[in-house]
Amino acid sequence: MRTEPQPRSRAFPARPGQAAVVIIAFTCLLYVVEAFDTMLGGALEDEGIDPRSLDGLDGVLWAPLLHGPWSHLVSNTVPVLALGFLVLANGLRQFVGVTAVIWLVGGAGTWLMAGGAGGGVHIGASILVFGWMLFLLARGFYTRSAGQITLGVTLFLFWGGLLWGVLPTTPGVSWEGHLFGAIGGLIAAHFVDRTDRSPRR
Repeated sequence: MRTEPQPRSRAFPARPGQAAVVIIAFTCLLYVVEAFDTMLGGALEDEGIDPRSLDGLDGVLWAPLLHGPWSHLVSNTVPVLALGFLVLANGLRQFVGVTAVIWLVGGAGTWLMAGGAGGGVHIGASILVFGWMLFLLARGFYTRSAGQITLGVTLFLFWGGLLWGVLPTTPGVSWEGHLFGAIGGLIAAHFVDRTDRSPRR
């Protein structure tokens, strides 16, 4: 008799249609924000993370929604759709929690550790992309789920080169956002595992 995988060990969303709607809606939000920014002549880009500047601290909240040229957003679109869909495997509630941890850790780490104030703002959904990627790579080893480990290995083989983005190899690219987004993904995987293992009353 075939048994359904436990929620914590699920590699793909149980309701793929619902998951697709959620991540497509989020991606559409990014495009709406970018269209609005274009109409304002790029003014929203100044609302990103300005490291160690009190005026730029609120950029932690806005940075993943903002992009530079349209090509910046377009390059993030497929990873956002694919990785976000997979992070929805265990439901919307976990997705929101994981994304919130990555969003805050990635943003706060960038604000604290990136180049000094006045050196340019940090923006882009790649903070989430790197966080989701590391979450998906790590969670299978926490849950010891063969399906999740297989998915993680597949993602590594397909998109492993992406991880070089945590190093300062490309001028003008926020490697700090990538690095701390990835750290946020590892922290989220740890918290999800602890939460799943906690006894419920």
